Amino acid sequence: MAVHAGDWVEVLSKEEILRTLDQNGRLDELPFMPQMFKYCGQRFRIYKTASKTCDTVSGHYVGRRLQDGYHLNLRCDGLAYGGCQAGCLIFWKGAWLKRVDGPTQIQYVPERVPMQGGTTTASARCTESDVEAATRRQDAGGDVRYHCQATELLKYTKPLAWWDVSQYIDSYRSGNRTLAEIARGLLFLLYYYGALAFSDRWGRPARWLYNRIQAIAGGVPFPRLKGKIPRGQPTPRCDLDLRPGDLVRVKSYEEILATLDVGLSNRGLSFDAELVPFCGKTFHVSTRVERFVNEKTGKMQRMNTPAVILEGVTCKALYCGQRMFCPRSINLWWREIWLERASTPHRAAPAIQAAPRTTAKLAG
Repeated sequence: MAVHAGDWVEVLSKEEILRTLDQNGRLDELPFMPQMFKYCGQRFRIYKTASKTCDTVSGHYVGRRLQDGYHLNLRCDGLAYGGCQAGCLIFWKGAWLKRVDGPTQIQYVPERVPMQGGTTTASARCTESDVEAATRRQDAGGDVRYHCQATELLKYTKPLAWWDVSQYIDSYRSGNRTLAEIARGLLFLLYYYGALAFSDRWGRPARWLYNRIQAIAGGVPFPRLKGKIPRGQPTPRCDLDLRPGDLVRVKSYEEILATLDVGLSNRGLSFDAELVPFCGKTFHVSTRVERFVNEKTGKMQRMNTPAVILEGVTCKALYCGQRMFCPRSINLWWREIWLERASTPHRAAPAIQAAPRTTAKLAG
Protein backbone atom coordinates (compact mmCIF):
# COMPACT_ATOMS: atom_id res chain seq x y z
CA MET A 1 0.00 0.00 0.00
CA ALA A 2 1.57 3.27 -1.13
CA VAL A 3 0.34 6.12 1.08
CA HIS A 4 1.97 9.23 2.46
CA ALA A 5 1.79 11.29 5.61
CA GLY A 6 -1.61 12.99 5.70
CA ASP A 7 -3.44 10.41 3.57
CA TRP A 8 -6.62 8.85 4.94
CA VAL A 9 -6.76 5.11 5.64
CA GLU A 10 -9.27 2.76 7.23
CA VAL A 11 -8.26 -0.01 9.60
CA LEU A 12 -9.55 -3.34 8.31
CA SER A 13 -12.11 -5.38 10.19
CA LYS A 14 -11.09 -7.69 13.00
CA GLU A 15 -11.71 -10.77 10.88
CA GLU A 16 -9.66 -9.45 7.95
CA ILE A 17 -6.73 -8.60 10.21
CA LEU A 18 -6.78 -11.93 12.01
CA ARG A 19 -6.45 -13.67 8.66
CA THR A 20 -3.12 -11.89 8.10
CA LEU A 21 -1.61 -13.09 11.40
CA ASP A 22 0.24 -16.25 12.38
CA GLN A 23 -0.68 -18.12 15.57
CA ASN A 24 1.58 -15.80 17.57
CA GLY A 25 -0.46 -12.81 16.44
CA ARG A 26 2.24 -11.48 14.12
CA LEU A 27 2.69 -10.45 10.53
CA ASP A 28 6.29 -10.54 9.32
CA GLU A 29 7.21 -10.78 13.04
CA LEU A 30 5.42 -7.50 13.86
CA PRO A 31 2.96 -8.16 16.73
CA PHE A 32 -0.63 -7.04 16.37
CA MET A 33 -1.40 -5.95 19.91
CA PRO A 34 -4.80 -6.50 21.61
CA GLN A 35 -5.58 -2.80 22.05
CA MET A 36 -5.33 -2.31 18.29
CA PHE A 37 -8.61 -4.17 17.75
CA LYS A 38 -10.64 -1.22 19.04
CA TYR A 39 -9.58 0.81 16.00
CA CYS A 40 -10.95 -1.69 13.46
CA GLY A 41 -13.28 -0.07 10.95
CA GLN A 42 -12.19 3.45 11.89
CA ARG A 43 -10.52 6.00 9.65
CA PHE A 44 -7.37 7.95 10.46
CA ARG A 45 -4.80 10.07 8.72
CA ILE A 46 -1.35 8.59 8.25
CA TYR A 47 0.77 10.39 10.84
CA LYS A 48 4.12 9.21 9.47
CA THR A 49 5.37 6.39 7.31
CA ALA A 50 7.57 4.07 9.36
CA SER A 51 10.09 2.90 6.77
CA LYS A 52 12.75 4.04 9.26
CA THR A 53 12.70 3.57 13.00
CA CYS A 54 15.23 3.47 15.84
CA ASP A 55 16.84 0.62 17.75
CA THR A 56 16.05 1.09 21.43
CA VAL A 57 16.55 -2.56 22.34
CA SER A 58 20.19 -3.48 21.72
CA GLY A 59 21.70 -0.33 23.25
CA HIS A 60 23.39 0.71 19.99
CA TYR A 61 20.75 3.35 19.15
CA VAL A 62 21.06 3.11 15.39
CA GLY A 63 18.54 3.26 12.58
CA ARG A 64 16.42 0.28 11.51
CA ARG A 65 14.33 -0.27 8.37
CA LEU A 66 10.74 -1.52 8.37
CA GLN A 67 9.01 -2.67 5.21
CA ASP A 68 5.47 -1.36 4.62
CA GLY A 69 5.08 0.19 8.08
CA TYR A 70 3.01 3.19 9.17
CA HIS A 71 2.09 5.28 12.23
CA LEU A 72 -1.44 6.63 12.78
CA ASN A 73 -0.64 8.81 15.83
CA LEU A 74 -2.24 6.18 18.07
CA ARG A 75 -0.39 5.10 21.19
CA CYS A 76 -0.30 1.92 23.26
CA ASP A 77 -2.52 2.14 26.35
CA GLY A 78 -0.48 -0.51 28.19
CA LEU A 79 -3.56 -2.43 29.38
CA ALA A 80 -2.38 -5.72 27.90
CA TYR A 81 1.12 -5.19 29.27
CA GLY A 82 0.73 -4.89 33.01
CA GLY A 83 -0.22 -1.22 32.88
CA CYS A 84 2.99 -0.06 31.17
CA GLN A 85 2.93 3.74 31.05
CA ALA A 86 5.42 4.32 28.24
CA GLY A 87 2.75 5.10 25.64
CA CYS A 88 4.67 3.94 22.58
CA LEU A 89 3.46 4.95 19.13
CA ILE A 90 1.86 1.91 17.47
CA PHE A 91 3.21 0.40 14.24
CA TRP A 92 0.74 -0.67 11.54
CA LYS A 93 1.42 -2.81 8.50
CA GLY A 94 -0.05 -1.82 5.17
CA ALA A 95 -1.89 -5.15 5.08
CA TRP A 96 -4.01 -3.96 8.03
CA LEU A 97 -5.07 -0.73 6.32
CA LYS A 98 -6.85 0.36 3.17
CA ARG A 99 -6.66 3.74 1.53
CA VAL A 100 -9.84 5.85 1.55
CA ASP A 101 -10.80 9.28 0.28
CA GLY A 102 -11.49 10.94 3.61
CA PRO A 103 -12.94 10.62 7.11
CA THR A 104 -16.30 9.09 7.82
CA GLN A 105 -18.97 11.52 8.93
CA ILE A 106 -19.51 9.73 12.23
CA GLN A 107 -16.63 8.28 14.21
CA TYR A 108 -17.60 5.42 16.48
CA VAL A 109 -15.08 4.16 19.04
CA PRO A 110 -16.15 0.70 20.28
CA GLU A 111 -15.41 -0.31 23.81
CA ARG A 112 -12.61 -2.78 24.39
CA VAL A 113 -14.27 -6.15 24.87
CA PRO A 114 -12.47 -8.81 26.94
CA MET A 115 -11.28 -11.64 24.73
CA GLN A 116 -12.89 -14.93 25.59
CA GLY A 117 -11.65 -17.06 22.75
CA GLY A 118 -11.47 -16.91 18.99
CA THR A 119 -14.21 -15.34 16.93
CA THR A 120 -12.65 -15.63 13.49
CA THR A 121 -13.73 -17.66 10.52
CA ALA A 122 -12.49 -21.19 10.02
CA SER A 123 -9.93 -19.98 7.47
CA ALA A 124 -8.15 -17.77 10.01
CA ARG A 125 -4.78 -18.88 11.38
CA CYS A 126 -5.08 -16.71 14.44
CA THR A 127 -7.79 -15.92 17.01
CA GLU A 128 -8.30 -13.05 19.40
CA SER A 129 -7.23 -15.29 22.27
CA ASP A 130 -3.99 -16.07 20.40
CA VAL A 131 -3.26 -12.36 20.15
CA GLU A 132 -3.96 -11.89 23.85
CA ALA A 133 -1.89 -14.93 24.87
CA ALA A 134 1.10 -13.74 22.82
CA THR A 135 1.49 -10.62 24.96
CA ARG A 136 3.23 -12.45 27.83
CA ARG A 137 5.19 -15.55 28.69
CA GLN A 138 6.47 -16.92 31.98
CA ASP A 139 10.19 -17.69 32.00
CA ALA A 140 11.94 -20.55 33.80
CA GLY A 141 12.30 -18.43 36.92
CA GLY A 142 8.59 -17.70 37.07
CA ASP A 143 8.93 -14.07 35.96
CA VAL A 144 6.46 -12.65 33.46
CA ARG A 145 8.03 -11.34 30.27
CA TYR A 146 5.93 -9.17 28.01
CA HIS A 147 6.14 -9.24 24.23
CA CYS A 148 5.01 -6.10 22.44
CA GLN A 149 6.03 -4.12 19.38
CA ALA A 150 8.76 -2.37 21.36
CA THR A 151 10.38 -5.51 22.81
CA GLU A 152 10.26 -7.36 19.46
CA LEU A 153 11.53 -4.50 17.30
CA LEU A 154 14.76 -6.20 16.22
CA LYS A 155 12.78 -9.15 14.85
CA TYR A 156 10.61 -7.22 12.40
CA THR A 157 13.14 -4.59 11.32
CA LYS A 158 16.50 -4.76 9.55
CA PRO A 159 19.73 -2.79 10.06
CA LEU A 160 19.93 0.52 8.24
CA ALA A 161 23.38 1.92 7.44
CA TRP A 162 23.91 5.60 8.23
CA TRP A 163 25.28 6.20 4.74
CA ASP A 164 22.17 4.77 3.00
CA VAL A 165 20.84 7.95 1.39
CA SER A 166 17.52 6.31 0.56
CA GLN A 167 16.37 6.91 4.15
CA TYR A 168 16.62 10.67 3.65
CA ILE A 169 14.92 10.50 0.26
CA ASP A 170 12.13 8.41 1.80
CA SER A 171 11.70 10.95 4.61
CA TYR A 172 10.98 13.63 2.03
CA ARG A 173 8.94 11.63 -0.48
CA SER A 174 6.71 10.17 2.21
CA GLY A 175 5.85 13.60 3.57
CA ASN A 176 7.48 12.85 6.93
CA ARG A 177 9.93 15.76 6.62
CA THR A 178 10.31 18.90 4.55
CA LEU A 179 13.45 19.67 2.57
CA ALA A 180 14.24 22.46 5.03
CA GLU A 181 14.05 20.08 8.01
CA ILE A 182 16.29 17.54 6.29
CA ALA A 183 18.79 20.25 5.32
CA ARG A 184 18.96 21.57 8.90
CA GLY A 185 19.47 18.10 10.32
CA LEU A 186 22.24 17.19 7.91
CA LEU A 187 23.87 20.59 8.43
CA PHE A 188 23.98 19.94 12.19
CA LEU A 189 25.63 16.56 11.63
CA LEU A 190 28.15 18.10 9.24
CA TYR A 191 29.02 20.80 11.76
CA TYR A 192 29.07 18.41 14.72
CA TYR A 193 31.64 16.12 13.12
CA GLY A 194 33.34 18.47 10.67
CA ALA A 195 34.09 21.14 13.29
CA LEU A 196 34.94 18.52 15.95
CA ALA A 197 32.21 20.00 18.15
CA PHE A 198 31.97 16.67 19.99
CA SER A 199 35.62 16.81 21.11
CA ASP A 200 36.47 17.83 24.68
CA ARG A 201 39.84 19.16 23.57
CA TRP A 202 39.15 20.74 20.19
CA GLY A 203 35.41 21.30 20.21
CA ARG A 204 35.09 24.24 22.62
CA PRO A 205 35.50 26.99 19.94
CA ALA A 206 33.03 25.17 17.68
CA ARG A 207 30.44 24.91 20.47
CA TRP A 208 30.98 28.58 21.38
CA LEU A 209 30.47 29.68 17.77
CA TYR A 210 27.40 27.47 17.44
CA ASN A 211 25.82 29.03 20.53
CA ARG A 212 26.62 32.58 19.37
CA ILE A 213 24.94 31.99 16.02
CA GLN A 214 21.92 30.31 17.63
CA ALA A 215 21.56 33.13 20.16
CA ILE A 216 21.39 35.69 17.35
CA ALA A 217 19.00 33.56 15.31
CA GLY A 218 16.84 32.64 18.31
CA GLY A 219 17.61 28.94 17.87
CA VAL A 220 18.39 26.03 20.17
CA PRO A 221 21.80 26.06 21.93
CA PHE A 222 24.35 23.33 21.30
CA PRO A 223 22.42 20.28 22.56
CA ARG A 224 25.26 17.98 23.57
CA LEU A 225 27.03 19.60 26.50
CA LYS A 226 28.20 17.62 29.54
CA GLY A 227 26.63 17.61 32.98
CA LYS A 228 28.31 19.39 35.88
CA ILE A 229 28.47 16.56 38.46
CA PRO A 230 31.51 14.21 38.38
CA ARG A 231 30.69 10.63 37.46
CA GLY A 232 30.07 8.48 40.52
CA GLN A 233 28.82 11.31 42.70
CA PRO A 234 25.11 11.39 43.64
CA THR A 235 22.78 13.55 41.59
CA PRO A 236 20.06 15.64 43.24
CA ARG A 237 16.37 14.87 43.47
CA CYS A 238 13.32 17.10 43.79
CA ASP A 239 9.79 15.79 44.36
CA LEU A 240 7.00 17.98 43.02
CA ASP A 241 4.34 15.24 43.17
CA LEU A 242 3.18 16.22 39.70
CA ARG A 243 -0.08 14.80 38.36
CA PRO A 244 -1.74 14.75 34.93
CA GLY A 245 -3.05 18.19 34.09
CA ASP A 246 -0.52 20.14 36.17
CA LEU A 247 1.14 23.02 34.35
CA VAL A 248 4.94 23.08 34.50
CA ARG A 249 7.80 25.06 33.04
CA VAL A 250 10.92 23.25 31.87
CA LYS A 251 13.99 24.78 33.51
CA SER A 252 16.76 26.35 31.46
CA TYR A 253 19.36 24.14 29.86
CA GLU A 254 22.04 25.46 32.23
CA GLU A 255 19.91 24.71 35.28
CA ILE A 256 19.30 21.18 34.10
CA LEU A 257 22.99 20.56 33.34
CA ALA A 258 23.69 21.35 37.01
CA THR A 259 21.56 18.31 37.98
CA LEU A 260 23.37 15.87 35.64
CA ASP A 261 26.60 13.94 35.92
CA VAL A 262 29.12 14.11 33.08
CA GLY A 263 27.33 11.19 31.46
CA LEU A 264 24.15 13.33 31.30
CA SER A 265 22.31 11.14 33.80
CA ASN A 266 20.20 11.98 36.84
CA ARG A 267 19.44 8.99 39.06
CA GLY A 268 19.66 6.62 36.08
CA LEU A 269 17.57 8.64 33.61
CA SER A 270 19.48 10.25 30.76
CA PHE A 271 18.90 13.80 29.57
CA ASP A 272 18.99 13.39 25.80
CA ALA A 273 19.81 16.08 23.28
CA GLU A 274 16.24 15.78 21.97
CA LEU A 275 14.97 17.33 25.23
CA VAL A 276 16.97 20.54 24.80
CA PRO A 277 14.55 22.32 22.38
CA PHE A 278 11.86 22.20 25.08
CA CYS A 279 13.90 23.99 27.75
CA GLY A 280 12.29 27.16 29.06
CA LYS A 281 8.86 26.27 27.68
CA THR A 282 5.59 25.52 29.44
CA PHE A 283 3.51 22.33 29.15
CA HIS A 284 0.85 20.33 30.93
CA VAL A 285 1.75 17.01 32.52
CA SER A 286 0.31 14.05 30.63
CA THR A 287 1.47 11.00 32.59
CA ARG A 288 3.32 10.24 35.79
CA VAL A 289 5.54 7.28 34.90
CA GLU A 290 6.07 4.79 37.68
CA ARG A 291 6.27 1.52 35.74
CA PHE A 292 7.15 0.43 32.22
CA VAL A 293 8.11 -2.68 30.28
CA ASN A 294 11.88 -2.82 29.84
CA GLU A 295 12.35 -3.29 26.11
CA LYS A 296 15.58 -5.22 26.55
CA THR A 297 14.21 -7.83 28.97
CA GLY A 298 10.44 -7.71 28.55
CA LYS A 299 10.07 -7.45 32.33
CA MET A 300 7.98 -4.87 34.13
CA GLN A 301 10.27 -2.31 35.75
CA ARG A 302 9.27 0.10 38.50
CA MET A 303 10.99 3.44 38.87
CA ASN A 304 12.51 4.37 42.21
CA THR A 305 12.24 8.01 41.18
CA PRO A 306 9.15 8.58 39.00
CA ALA A 307 9.39 10.52 35.76
CA VAL A 308 6.74 12.50 33.93
CA ILE A 309 5.64 12.79 30.32
CA LEU A 310 4.53 16.21 29.07
CA GLU A 311 1.69 16.75 26.61
CA GLY A 312 2.90 16.97 23.02
CA VAL A 313 6.57 16.61 23.97
CA THR A 314 8.06 13.84 21.85
CA CYS A 315 11.38 13.04 20.25
CA LYS A 316 11.80 14.93 16.97
CA ALA A 317 14.97 13.01 16.02
CA LEU A 318 16.86 16.21 15.23
CA TYR A 319 20.21 15.54 16.90
CA CYS A 320 20.48 11.77 17.11
CA GLY A 321 23.00 10.82 14.44
CA GLN A 322 22.11 7.51 12.81
CA ARG A 323 18.54 7.76 14.12
CA MET A 324 17.99 11.21 12.59
CA PHE A 325 14.51 11.72 11.12
CA CYS A 326 13.13 8.64 12.87
CA PRO A 327 9.32 9.18 12.86
CA ARG A 328 8.61 7.13 15.99
CA SER A 329 7.89 10.22 18.13
CA ILE A 330 8.93 8.58 21.39
CA ASN A 331 7.56 10.28 24.48
CA LEU A 332 10.34 12.12 26.28
CA TRP A 333 10.67 11.49 30.01
CA TRP A 334 11.49 14.20 32.53
CA ARG A 335 12.76 14.16 36.09
CA GLU A 336 10.76 16.48 38.31
CA ILE A 337 13.98 18.32 39.23
CA TRP A 338 14.16 19.47 35.59
CA LEU A 339 10.75 21.13 35.94
CA GLU A 340 9.08 23.78 38.07
CA ARG A 341 5.44 24.43 38.69
CA ALA A 342 3.93 27.22 36.64
CA SER A 343 1.50 29.70 38.14
CA THR A 344 -1.59 28.67 36.19
CA PRO A 345 -3.88 26.45 38.30
CA HIS A 346 -4.19 22.73 37.76
CA ARG A 347 -6.62 21.58 35.09
CA ALA A 348 -8.07 18.14 34.51
CA ALA A 349 -6.15 15.82 32.23
CA PRO A 350 -7.65 15.72 28.72
CA ALA A 351 -9.59 12.72 27.49
CA ILE A 352 -7.41 10.83 25.03
CA GLN A 353 -7.72 7.55 23.19
CA ALA A 354 -4.48 6.12 24.51
CA ALA A 355 -2.18 6.91 27.37
CA PRO A 356 0.82 8.77 26.27
CA ARG A 357 9.40 6.03 25.90
CA THR A 358 11.94 8.22 26.83
CA THR A 359 14.12 8.42 24.05
CA ALA A 360 15.04 4.93 25.11
CA LYS A 361 13.87 4.50 28.61
CA LEU A 362 16.96 4.70 30.81
CA ALA A 363 19.37 5.70 28.10
CA GLY A 364 20.10 8.75 25.98
